[in-house]
Amino acid sequence: MKSKTTYIGIDVSKEKLDVAWQGERKVKQYQNNAKGIAKMIAGFQGNEIDRIVVEATAGFERQSVREMLQLGLPVALINPTRVRRYAQAQGQHAKTDALDAHVLADFGKAMRPDIWQTKSDLEEQIGLRITRRRQLIGIRTEEKNRLTTAHPDNIPGIKRHLVWLNSEIANVEEEIEHLAQSDPVLQEKIACLQSVPGVGPVTALTLIAEMPELGLANRKQIAALAGVAPYNRDSGNRTGRRHTYGGRSSVRSVLYLAALSATRHNPKIKEFYQRLLANGKEKKVALTACMRKLLVILNAMARDQKTWQVA
Repeated sequence: MKSKTTYIGIDVSKEKLDVAWQGERKVKQYQNNAKGIAKMIAGFQGNEIDRIVVEATAGFERQSVREMLQLGLPVALINPTRVRRYAQAQGQHAKTDALDAHVLADFGKAMRPDIWQTKSDLEEQIGLRITRRRQLIGIRTEEKNRLTTAHPDNIPGIKRHLVWLNSEIANVEEEIEHLAQSDPVLQEKIACLQSVPGVGPVTALTLIAEMPELGLANRKQIAALAGVAPYNRDSGNRTGRRHTYGGRSSVRSVLYLAALSATRHNPKIKEFYQRLLANGKEKKVALTACMRKLLVILNAMARDQKTWQVA
């Protein structure tokens, strides 16, 4: 017989998982490996679980989240800053793994965060390589910047490193291309998204791999997930500027580049951007609005499985 609906918080570290059940004082601890994760998940059986809230922790949560999602468990992956602010608002300033697990469980009940969507194995593999590509490009940019001020003795080594980085980036991009071509359904998704002027293969693949909610969430939800939804900051008679907050930085960065291209080559986005500028909006504000509009368009296309229509 199933127990009452419950909320679970999991604090993740490299070596262990601290698991707290909302309303219970005891915290159970498991090793953060295949055996420990299996044992933890077995303990969830027979319970009516509303949310399992996990804090994103430098990738150490990846294996446990993947295995829970594969079993259909309702997992919510949360930005650590959001949880910390919630704890402070509750007067909880102390920080230990056990306390953090309880805070996550309480956060799940109070805030009911969105449940993470399951990725296919192929999307997971592509996502890992997109992340690696982004890391390598970041390192390459740092090395290029370093080259301009480097001591002459260090320049040959930096140049050798740049050659290796260029080769490695090319290898990763080849792997991504191979994976993308291995599945006809995925190819259709990519073609659908890429039919929008301004959206290239990197943007399309990043959205597919990093935002499995695309086509499933509504326009407000998808904008919030990407961190391009504007939030009001008003108080009394004062009307403050609206700001975007949070979201998935990897998605936001490719959306920025796609929107920048779309303001030049996409008729709808270009007209929208020019209208905002004519109304006195700052370029940065107008471009963020274009990012949101572009994402909403892509979300609707993914939902309806329709390619770009000019009219």
